[in-house]
Amino acid sequence: MTNIKSDAKQNQFDKHYLEMASIWAKNSYCKRRQVGALIVKDKMIISDGYNGTPSGFENECEDEKYKTKPYVLHAEANAITKVAKSGNNSCGATLYVTTSPCIECSKLIIQSGIVRVVFLDKYNNTEGLDLLERAGIDVINFKKDE
Repeated sequence: MTNIKSDAKQNQFDKHYLEMASIWAKNSYCKRRQVGALIVKDKMIISDGYNGTPSGFENECEDEKYKTKPYVLHAEANAITKVAKSGNNSCGATLYVTTSPCIECSKLIIQSGIVRVVFLDKYNNTEGLDLLERAGIDVINFKKDE
């Protein structure tokens, strides 16, 4: 996992796209954790997503016991499925996400052709990051103070 970017210009792009993903996360109705994601290819945002329920479902992510409902989609999954519906593709793209991907989203990231993942906060379970690194995807934990 890379923590330092040598290219100052790329570092600025990373910072700004993560700021946008953080703003996008605010669209989530989830109370426990709001996560935002952007897919960028050739310096263009080709998809976006935030965690929430599937289209047509109620906008409540947690049940009465404050547990996340099993059908809530993660921000990464929403962004990847959205780009798939668009007719575009994410081969060679970068995924910017506010929280590191889980193992299920990491599988989707690998299969979608994304080659780079930049995230802010590391989730307590790192299986997803381990899988991405095993697949040869460039994984960058971008510290907020960079």
